Amino acid sequence: MPAQIANHMRLDGKVAVVTGGAQGVGLGIAQEFVDYGATVVIADINEATLKEAGAVLGPNVTTAVVDVTNLDQVRAMYADTIATHGRLDAVVANVGAGDSNGVQSITEKQFDFVFGVNVKGVLFTVQPAIDLMKDGGTIVIIGSTASIQPPTGMSLYGGAKAALRNMVRAWIQEVRGTGIRINVLSPGAVDTPSLRSALADASGADQVDALVTKMGEGNPLGRLARPRELGTAAVFLASEASSFITGVELFADGGMAQTG
Repeated sequence: MPAQIANHMRLDGKVAVVTGGAQGVGLGIAQEFVDYGATVVIADINEATLKEAGAVLGPNVTTAVVDVTNLDQVRAMYADTIATHGRLDAVVANVGAGDSNGVQSITEKQFDFVFGVNVKGVLFTVQPAIDLMKDGGTIVIIGSTASIQPPTGMSLYGGAKAALRNMVRAWIQEVRGTGIRINVLSPGAVDTPSLRSALADASGADQVDALVTKMGEGNPLGRLARPRELGTAAVFLASEASSFITGVELFADGGMAQTG
């Protein structure tokens, strides 16, 4: 039975696109997809970081410089994916961006940025992919525990992630009959290089380990997630192991969303 279960998680022969795949959570997801047998296209807006990630991930990975808020660029990326690999089986819409301000201080620029990246960017990632997928295609949208537990000053980010959750509720009805599944994977805080860099800038490099430990103590498992743990959850949602699961928001957050 364990071997059978493992086989259901395999992605051999499948082609996956991971947006924001050059670093952090996106890189962890791309690593897991490769390890489970997929051919992966990592898309990111940062060309230099993409090249570094591609070198680390190996020969089953190609890269694409893409601004997900530009529909023409996203369509071109998918056209290149089909031309190169012949198919599209899975999409992980991972690109996201946050900005902080209390309700009385939110600017139009902040609103346009946060909703542009987190909502429009995901819509433009999903929209052209649907027509390219066949029965069994999967879309995983990276959400956040902020969709139900937005921290003070993060109403824009939480609102954008909550919008995605409700958009997916409609989308699964609109793709009825195609065999395409769409799910949301929502992490809490994740122990990424960018998080550690931000903590070092704010409090000093010597405080980073203690701050990461303290942040992790806020959930029942008592630690932060590792990027590849999010990757394994994304593989599950993209694989036959979750063949009858669609429209869910899966919290991979150490239990935090269940206890707040």
